[in-house]
Amino acid sequence: MHPSFIQALFFLSAGIAVIIVLTTKYRVHAFFALLIACFVVGLGVQLSFSDIITAAKAGFGRIMQSLGLIIVLGIALGVLLEHSGCTRVMANFIIKKTGEKRAPLAITITGFIVGLPVFCDSAYIVLNGLNLSLAKRTRVSVIVMAVPLAVSAYSVHCLIPPHPGAAATMGVEFGKLILFGVALAIPATIAGYLWAVYMGRKLPAVAAKTEHIMDRKAGPPVFMSFVPVVVPVALIAVNSLFTLQEKPTTILHSIFAVAGDPVIALTIGVLLVFTTLRHWTRNEISKLLQESAEKAGSILVIIGAGGAFGAVLMAAGIGDHFSQLMNLKSAGIFFPFLLTFILKTAQGSSTVAIITASSIVLPLLGALGLDSSNGRLLSILAMGAGSMMISHANDGYFWVISKFSGLDMRAMLKTYSVATILMGLVTFLIVYILSLAIL
Repeated sequence: MHPSFIQALFFLSAGIAVIIVLTTKYRVHAFFALLIACFVVGLGVQLSFSDIITAAKAGFGRIMQSLGLIIVLGIALGVLLEHSGCTRVMANFIIKKTGEKRAPLAITITGFIVGLPVFCDSAYIVLNGLNLSLAKRTRVSVIVMAVPLAVSAYSVHCLIPPHPGAAATMGVEFGKLILFGVALAIPATIAGYLWAVYMGRKLPAVAAKTEHIMDRKAGPPVFMSFVPVVVPVALIAVNSLFTLQEKPTTILHSIFAVAGDPVIALTIGVLLVFTTLRHWTRNEISKLLQESAEKAGSILVIIGAGGAFGAVLMAAGIGDHFSQLMNLKSAGIFFPFLLTFILKTAQGSSTVAIITASSIVLPLLGALGLDSSNGRLLSILAMGAGSMMISHANDGYFWVISKFSGLDMRAMLKTYSVATILMGLVTFLIVYILSLAIL
């Protein structure tokens, strides 16, 4: 018996509710919450156990095939950058160029760059000591220093792969997404920065509770510190530009087609980190690579489970029901944005929100009028905008910022949470304008 639209809608809602309740109230790992949701939706629309398992395994495998190596290498690059001192050298260089009087701007730029290869919480923790040291030396309120750092790392986390994890689900070319993601993350960061500085100066000043001494010991040269981050991004970006040509036949394109592949580009970045220091011990390298793999594992299982959930939704024909009985084309680019916004606000994790939303949006692309190369790209960017807002007390990153910087709930809600709303709205406004131009 073919399930009705009401039945499909009910069990889709039930599956989403299961994800939200299990991850927020019961603190169940998102992998298991998504896996359980697969069976809630699948059995609800009368798929057999065999069909659900087959679809889930296929969806999980597709995500691992396209995204697994990229995430592992990206996290390894971030871990090695931190250990080698490249992160500290980049931060000190930017501060030297901007001046301590512009310390909030300097830490914002640093957070943006460091956030490219690593997740936002890792970037914030890595830079926290430097941030508090600057606040102490310049006598700037910690609010004015901490929130700009937080929003800069957060903007690239939500918009630039491998962080969102939706590119593989939606079938979007990574290079193009990186180019557009960086372009959108800049105004998002500016919006968050301006609000943080404005509101931070209106609230009672918060002084750094402990003295953090900036590490001044010798590190890698400035140029070599930037190279492992800049080179992979540049290779991917150039390759993406070459792919826009209809008939790429030059030798240069052939070179960039290989070097600009995200896996190869990130591998080059990892290898370049090893040139920044003269001496690496065998135990040191082994420990760092093991740490990288362990960090990547927790992210990979969530993204894989999201792919499984999406495959079950496609097998259940959820998209067909919506496209036949609802005029989704009028919703267009607003649908992925609003769906991700609701999921993010309800359960807290940007990663879970965008993975879940992409699984739901994928079978609806045709009905939404977004089943094209540009439509898929804009859908991910719209979901990235939605996954920014609203970061509040159910978001782990919210508490990382609060605990490491010593900010109370009131200050966090007035500065950081409001900043995430502005960031999301500014980003979506630009995505909407783009949609009018290229769809």
